[in-house]
Amino acid sequence: MFSTLESMRQQTMTDSSVTRIPSGRRILFVDDEFDVRRVVQTCLEKIAHWTVLVAESGEEGLEKARTERPDAIVLDVMMPEMDGYQFLKALLVQPETRSIPVVLLTAKADSLDVRQYEALGIKGLIPKPFNPLTLHREIAACLNWGVL
Repeated sequence: MFSTLESMRQQTMTDSSVTRIPSGRRILFVDDEFDVRRVVQTCLEKIAHWTVLVAESGEEGLEKARTERPDAIVLDVMMPEMDGYQFLKALLVQPETRSIPVVLLTAKADSLDVRQYEALGIKGLIPKPFNPLTLHREIAACLNWGVL
């Protein structure tokens, strides 16, 4: 999929095929930081017109993934109790959630073993800090949601 972290970033940051982002999507955002959840939820709802479900832990995120069946999950990697890697492994075990695409949003992008996450089927990686005004475009590029 991606040969290096840098190629993953370039794919996400330079995808010029995204000219219009489809509205009506349902995103589950999993992050343990309240302020980050609030910023991401507000930006994706106001700018992209997506419905954003939020979870403050991996356990809560798994439950919402099972019950709400979002179109995609945006996931922080560094969380207490259940980190992003553990979350992804648990997501793949459940038949009702294994096909939900996942994009990582993390401050630890440079220190991640990207191959470990690629093996679990992530669609992309967005480093923190991110630009709240363009976050929807980056997510859409990772998920191939752009419309020409």
